[in-house]
Amino acid sequence: MDKFRENFDMILSFVKQTMSNILNKDGNIKRPGPKPKFSDAEVITLSLLSEILMIDSENYLFKKLNKNHKKLFPNLIERSVYNKRRKMLFKLIEALRVNIVQELTYGEDTFIVDSMPLPISKFSRARRLKICKENYDTSPSFGYCAAQKTTYFGYKLHAIATVNGVITHFDLSKANMADIHYLEDIKEYYPGARLLGDMAYLSDPLQMELFETNRLLLETPKRRNQKNYRKYPAVFRKVRKRIETFYSQLHDQFKIVNNYAKTFRGLSVRILSKITGYTLVQYLNKYKFGNQLCHIKHAIT
Repeated sequence: MDKFRENFDMILSFVKQTMSNILNKDGNIKRPGPKPKFSDAEVITLSLLSEILMIDSENYLFKKLNKNHKKLFPNLIERSVYNKRRKMLFKLIEALRVNIVQELTYGEDTFIVDSMPLPISKFSRARRLKICKENYDTSPSFGYCAAQKTTYFGYKLHAIATVNGVITHFDLSKANMADIHYLEDIKEYYPGARLLGDMAYLSDPLQMELFETNRLLLETPKRRNQKNYRKYPAVFRKVRKRIETFYSQLHDQFKIVNNYAKTFRGLSVRILSKITGYTLVQYLNKYKFGNQLCHIKHAIT
């Protein structure tokens, strides 16, 4: 059997089984009208598999399918229809990701928080750019990346991950939003946990508030000139650096900084598909392939 089709069928079976409480026997969400020939489960599967195989251009994906795999996908829909349906299925893709995360993170009590820049265009084109500006609240902005010492135009990806590399929560914000504000959005999901962050999350009042209201222990390095300064434990420094490795994998294999979307909704579903694909490979490594969790480079080829 064609390797692409073989991987497609494997992921399709997993999607249908995992989402059996939402999808009907044909792999569709219940809706009025005729039954789609290319099911919702197949749309999600194609989205995840293309991201895993580093095919981040829909134009290239459909050229490849029509040229090399046309007989194996007789019910394949047009690219524009696929694009619209994938956006429509955003909540279902997120539900799938959450189900996988719950399987991979049972009993975890230590997490890492960090952010990474997501530029959507070259800096020189930012002023005249029109993409993702359909709504002011979700429009891109200028931001500064301290790690790269550069100003960029776009968004910021905030994420919480386990020490093993499973991303449990993530969100997009304007590039100029301070990292520390993200903690207000996720604090209720981590009662009694330990959260490791860098100096961007340093705030004694916030640390006190998180502990008093959610029993969430936020650990960050302190500045040398701070009162009661103590050196950040080496084990925390080592663990916290792991999220940079996870971000590198999303950057290199899943091409998370490559943007072909014209709207914020389109960008959001692309980012979600990449992170869900990343999480799915981790699940398959653990329960099917017997690989180490984050050895994702050649898990599916």
